[in-house]
Amino acid sequence: MVAPRTLFSLLALAGILALTGCEAGDEAPADQEETQTPDRIEDALPEGAQALSLLGEPLFPPELPQEARATREAQLAEALQALEADPEGADALIWAGRRYAYLGEYRKAIEVFSEGIAQHPEDARFYRHRGHRFISVREFDNAIADFERAAELIAGTEDEVEPDGQPNALGIPTSTLHFNIWYHFGLAHFVKGDFEAALPIYETCMEASIHPDSKVATAHWLYMTLRRLGHDEEARSFMAGLDLDALASDVIESGSYLDLLRLYKASEETEGTDTDTVYAESMDGAALGYGHGNFYLYNGRTDEARAVFEEIVAAKSQWAAFGYIAAEADLARLGAGNGP
Repeated sequence: MVAPRTLFSLLALAGILALTGCEAGDEAPADQEETQTPDRIEDALPEGAQALSLLGEPLFPPELPQEARATREAQLAEALQALEADPEGADALIWAGRRYAYLGEYRKAIEVFSEGIAQHPEDARFYRHRGHRFISVREFDNAIADFERAAELIAGTEDEVEPDGQPNALGIPTSTLHFNIWYHFGLAHFVKGDFEAALPIYETCMEASIHPDSKVATAHWLYMTLRRLGHDEEARSFMAGLDLDALASDVIESGSYLDLLRLYKASEETEGTDTDTVYAESMDGAALGYGHGNFYLYNGRTDEARAVFEEIVAAKSQWAAFGYIAAEADLARLGAGNGP
């Protein structure tokens, strides 16, 4: 039996390997269609944990408000009934996986999407959704492999609107399959710290961004990528070409990203830069906080950046949010003394 202290050390090492792109043990199969859910980290996790943070902490499904949990459990039950009726149906498999994920059961979601890939290896949607959840559980190389395959499968195909699992207030889907593949593909590289690889992917994602929400979200990550690469003139030129006022009236979900883009465009510092600033414990709070922290980081204000990142990761219920993952990744790098 592995001693708890030894197990924790092994888990922390696994998280660092995931961040740096190194893998323990043998290399993954070259054929992505045959890739199975990795068991090297999952088997070592404490019971119920979904992932290991990049700072070495086991991550469990967050508590949900009672009403939200009841709604999502009912949605999962409905999806599982549909899957039982059509066990090989692509749509049934996708929705079962998505419903597990909305309850924080990311490992179960990955299993379902893997089954979908086994049955529908040419359906890009499974790689898109499994790749997303590999990001959630901090397995960035697996995510990148899935998005590479998804990008191959959509090459030359017509885009399609992707229905929302949890619709926004207006009930209007704001994203498409192509957008989601490129968006998450870029994110997987960004959180690994491979900004060179992320840049052309985000540029492609801008071309696939149709709705103002998707344009604003992509522009946010693209600008941050340019700044992290030190491409300051290109970043300024990119921002100058964005008409944020024209986009703003039709933005539904991405208000935090829009606010951050206004900050970038004005090249001004945000108010409330001290460590007492509180970012709401929500996905929007994590997004806004990370944008501010990253702004400090690429402007050489490392201590302020670290303080913001630490505040973000203190909100444990948001550990699957992209802003949280990015903050966690930067803290891991800063802790290792690698700088921005």
